[in-house]
Amino acid sequence: MSIFEYNGSALVAMVGKNCFAIASDRRLGVQLQTIATDFQKIYKIHDKLFIGLSGLGTDAQTLYQRLVFRHKLYQLREERDMKPETFASLVSAILYEKRFGPYFCQPVIAGLGAEDKPFICTMDSIGAKELAKDFVVAGTASESLYGACESMFKPDMEPEELFETISQALLSSVDRDCLSGWGGHVYVVDACKDMLYNLLQYTNGSDRKDVEGKDGLTLFKG
Repeated sequence: MSIFEYNGSALVAMVGKNCFAIASDRRLGVQLQTIATDFQKIYKIHDKLFIGLSGLGTDAQTLYQRLVFRHKLYQLREERDMKPETFASLVSAILYEKRFGPYFCQPVIAGLGAEDKPFICTMDSIGAKELAKDFVVAGTASESLYGACESMFKPDMEPEELFETISQALLSSVDRDCLSGWGGHVYVVDACKDMLYNLLQYTNGSDRKDVEGKDGLTLFKG
């Protein structure tokens, strides 16, 4: 088993009309053993910029702390927040700097740039960027995420439709990957606000009385 698959993960970012969504699963495992079902894999850098870190959980937390430190230094020096393109270059440089002993992470970056234009990208563990105009994926469920996103994605979706699309793509994909799952965290961000949704999956016949969405999803708005 690859070290990137040790904890299991599923990450996807998708663009809409002047908005974006980024989603991850909630599982933390040690190979096939589940340790936690509420593990955070998406981190907020500022109101219009988020990063998801798939791969080894400990390396992801270490890398996130370094990125927060570098972003705060930038804020002090420049007196403004980092643009998504600038932040992607920073992440790439930090990863490439450690290329001979890399962080075992595959980042997914999503943000709103100039004139609220959505920006998404992913990269490998040594910082080679892959830009996209529709969606990017990472993690152990990436193969099934590619298929689900290819079939469900439409250009210029509004935030509500974007949330529904990315949620269904994520949950249908983690069902086909035994190393990720247990619902998901979904952030939907537009020019005015960012919303966090927690997706909880239950088997058919569950006696939970929460407000249910489509296909047995239980949605909690954060």
